Amino acid sequence: MNAGARSALRVVWKGKGGGQGGWLAALEVSNQLPGWTEASASLWGGGMASQAPLFFSTKALATARASKDMLGLGSFAASTSQRLQVRSSSASASSAMPELVHEEDLKEFKVYRWDPDQGDKPRMQTYTVDLNDCGPMILDVLLKIKDEQDSTLSFRRSCREGICGSCAMNIDGTNGLACLTRIEKSESGAANAQSTIAPLPHMFVVKDLVVDMANFYSQYKSVKPWLESGEAEKVDGKEVYQSKEDRAKLDGLYECILCACCSTSCPSYWWNSDKYLGPAVLLQAYRWIIDSRDQQTDERVKQLDDAFKLYRCKTIMNCAKVCPKGLNPGKAIAKIKKAHHGHLE
Repeated sequence: MNAGARSALRVVWKGKGGGQGGWLAALEVSNQLPGWTEASASLWGGGMASQAPLFFSTKALATARASKDMLGLGSFAASTSQRLQVRSSSASASSAMPELVHEEDLKEFKVYRWDPDQGDKPRMQTYTVDLNDCGPMILDVLLKIKDEQDSTLSFRRSCREGICGSCAMNIDGTNGLACLTRIEKSESGAANAQSTIAPLPHMFVVKDLVVDMANFYSQYKSVKPWLESGEAEKVDGKEVYQSKEDRAKLDGLYECILCACCSTSCPSYWWNSDKYLGPAVLLQAYRWIIDSRDQQTDERVKQLDDAFKLYRCKTIMNCAKVCPKGLNPGKAIAKIKKAHHGHLE
């Protein structure tokens, strides 16, 4: 084929069942040869064009070649349940695809806005987002708003996998991570209810959804969140031995990602955040108190023996309800209180 000819390569993967009960995924790559610059993919139910296909463009195929390695054909094993067909044609294969019908699924989001540099009062600003053209999480909505509607919107985010805790905020009245909180959709045919997105409650706001975490981190630092092994006996002079049973005591503690969802849902922390350490920090404090390798257990327990640092906890248990990692800070706080009476568990 000469360089000026039009070429199209179509890959069809037929899933289990085939026919009307199966589904097809097609990848089409076409452009003037040599080189590839554009690709589109679609997914639709067997014989049903009403299910909206998904199309995309990518630069990744710009330098690709029409080979097994390029298309990843080696990862698909030929069997009775899945068959891969590859064919090339001098004519475009787009006519073989079902007709595209994009149906909008609109939903309104009220987002807290405040910019100290503008001198305006805080406000709730409404944005309308098409959920059929957006990811499933609240973080996807915020990114879409920032990318396509309002680049001035500020919020924290990093890992988008519930690991870093950066995107903690108040969503429809409940604290959570934007990257793990799914968008609530109404039943088929009904209008989507409006959602509200605000900063973590009772925290100083820096801008929009960004809050000042300085006090929270200062409190975390005060409990010395590191191992004080001292003169503990070390195996081969390198590490402090810990049995499997002692290691198991750390489960449910070390997983805390310091997102502050629990602390900012606690009424006691709202009113006494300057003195009360809060659920997250106390959970971390207990994590080091119970660590068998630590040699400062008594000192750690004594440090927390304070009417405000520890005993402002009233076991409301909001902390356990909102923790995105499923931890129970209230239980850890109760065990610290028991440790003050000589019952360290």
